[in-house]
Amino acid sequence: MISPIDKITDEKVLENAVKRFRERGIILPTFEQQRNPSLIPEMIREKLKGIGLWDINPLNLFRITWKNEPKEKGGLFGDVNYIELPRELTGVDARIVLLIGKWFPTGAHKVGAAYGCLAPRIITGGFDPTYHKAVWPSTGNYCRGGAFDSKLMGTESVAILPEEMSRERFTWLRDVIGSEVIATPGCESNVKEIYDKCWEIRRTRPDCIIFNQFDEFGNAAWHFNTTGRAIEDVFNLIRDKDSRLAGYVSATGSAGTIAAGDYLRRIAPHVKVVASEALQCPTLLMNGFGGHRIEGIGDKHVPWVHNVKNTDIITAIDDEDCMRTLRLFNEREGHDLLKATGIEMSVINDLHLIGISGIGNMLSAIKTAKYFEMTSEDIIFTIATDSADMYRSRISELTEERGAYSTTQAIKDFEKCIMGTSTDNMKELGYRDRKAIHNLKYYTWVEQQGKETEDLNMLWSDRHIWDTMFTQVDKWDEMINEFNDRTGLLK
Repeated sequence: MISPIDKITDEKVLENAVKRFRERGIILPTFEQQRNPSLIPEMIREKLKGIGLWDINPLNLFRITWKNEPKEKGGLFGDVNYIELPRELTGVDARIVLLIGKWFPTGAHKVGAAYGCLAPRIITGGFDPTYHKAVWPSTGNYCRGGAFDSKLMGTESVAILPEEMSRERFTWLRDVIGSEVIATPGCESNVKEIYDKCWEIRRTRPDCIIFNQFDEFGNAAWHFNTTGRAIEDVFNLIRDKDSRLAGYVSATGSAGTIAAGDYLRRIAPHVKVVASEALQCPTLLMNGFGGHRIEGIGDKHVPWVHNVKNTDIITAIDDEDCMRTLRLFNEREGHDLLKATGIEMSVINDLHLIGISGIGNMLSAIKTAKYFEMTSEDIIFTIATDSADMYRSRISELTEERGAYSTTQAIKDFEKCIMGTSTDNMKELGYRDRKAIHNLKYYTWVEQQGKETEDLNMLWSDRHIWDTMFTQVDKWDEMINEFNDRTGLLK
């Protein structure tokens, strides 16, 4: 039965967690503090001035926010980090705005989604940091975020990710965090292999608790409450009197980030919520399959936590366009070309803040603007989950494979991959289209993962269940405050 995590399940386990946190000086931030860092106690803000963004320090739990000052060390908080892309770069009149994930600890916003999964289990006695290990199955940044959160919360982690992911991910997990790392066969698209490994762990390792982002409502709830409201903050900051919050684009991935669209629907009922995926693996667009190179978006299934009823559009992006644009945005010849077209250097210098999946989101936003013939009154929001700093090895591999980047290649890439973006490989969803996508959950979640058909049907027919799961953070904040009181660390 689908139910919120809102009560203590094991008082002994909870007391173990309280003792561990007290001994190690670990204080949990509330979700409201992550949304609004001005609520963070002054004594914590003062200590953060001497702590690096990626430091293994429990106080960095308070930096799980979109509002970090964009500094590697000692920064505090300000407005939401974002980039607005000019028409000269996108080729459309609609304003396209990306929230920037680089300025989270670990360099990606998934550290927040992982917090939304682990923290509620700790405060309800569902996870014993003195005994359990947290298992983070992922196609990339989620296991990094989960391993980081685990370390800060005084427990050990197990990271599971495909063996073909970038070298930077594996090196950091092993050498910096000290996490156990399990590499499963395949690439970004090979999610089932990750699930298979999870079943093996369930059978053989009783000390492990699995936090599967694809069915953990804490993932989606964090984005609904934190990412959704961050977008609202930016919209209110940059809007003109005639501006409309016209669209929200998110790679499908674990369907956590796209849950921000459920929040945005509350404040802008007309908003177009767009799910972006790889053309090489068009699961939602045409029940397709395959492998692709847009790191950060798992596929070949529909995540349990995806509220498909709230999705209006599916777009599929060619991963070749993403890889070519990655070079355009990060090679000197690409910068020279963009400057020659009239793009300000202040914009060009920020393009490294957009990683591969962020480029895919940008291209989907351009598709959406063209399809709906949007104007300069329309603002489309999307996410740069991480930055190009995560993919320097990929850029080097492209150079080895294709040779040094040139001005001629930059011209080709700009014209074909960005200006040439068209409205092919996308679909506007009707009721039956949404129901068909929802029904695909059956094969993964009921047949393979042991969910109940009754629960699957509830996710479609019960309009209250999503509100219940998204808003449980209010209860979590009450319990976090009670937990911190028991540790005595804020007294």
